Amino acid sequence: MEELSEGRQCSTYNQDLQHKTILVGDSSVGKTSLLVQFDQGKFLPGSFTATVGIGFTVMLLGDSGVGKTCFLIQFKDGAFLSGTFLATVGIDFRNKFVTVDGQNVNLQIWDTAGQERFRSVTHAYYRDAQALLLLYDITSRTSFENIRAWLAEVHEFSQKDVVIMLLGNKSDMTDRRNIRTEEGESLAKEYGIPFMETSAKTGINVELAFMAVARELKHRSGEQNEPKFQIHQYIESQKKKSNCCGLF
Repeated sequence: MEELSEGRQCSTYNQDLQHKTILVGDSSVGKTSLLVQFDQGKFLPGSFTATVGIGFTVMLLGDSGVGKTCFLIQFKDGAFLSGTFLATVGIDFRNKFVTVDGQNVNLQIWDTAGQERFRSVTHAYYRDAQALLLLYDITSRTSFENIRAWLAEVHEFSQKDVVIMLLGNKSDMTDRRNIRTEEGESLAKEYGIPFMETSAKTGINVELAFMAVARELKHRSGEQNEPKFQIHQYIESQKKKSNCCGLF
């Protein structure tokens, strides 16, 4: 499904040809390896935990042009693809395997179109998402002001317990900044959701955003007697590590 915009050059996409393929079969027959081979063109040897129970869906939301596709490609491939791009049509997805507390976790990340004409398409996917990363562009006042409308849609169409994170993207473009960091922090505090500024170009806080929601989701799926995972505290602790050690 070559329908990417804000991060990958692509050919014309025909939305009428969008299909889903489901892999079924007994555990250990190689479904995940088959998917990774097709998605990444490689075989990952070793012992893997069964996919069932450790797969989560993360959806990227926000206005067109805020950098959702670049954000996804930076996390998936560690690359920033510049140039002329077409707007994402409808919805696209990529898979990324991460390790959380020694366990393999598969994140299926959905990249959505920001244009109004595709909203009816993306609304259908909201309830299947367990985490939502809501992006705005720190150089665009309009994209920030539209966050409240996006949150209204989230509360209308998504699961009640969905994990939501607010991200101010393009933090590398300091000379064109129109949204102060404090404004993002204030809005996130109002809605009780975690916040950070990110850069799909430099990679700043991109991995941290995905790993924070992955840890939160894994905790929710685990034993109820485990100590409660505090996503806000985790983000702040990792930010401090990055500031002193340059990890992110």
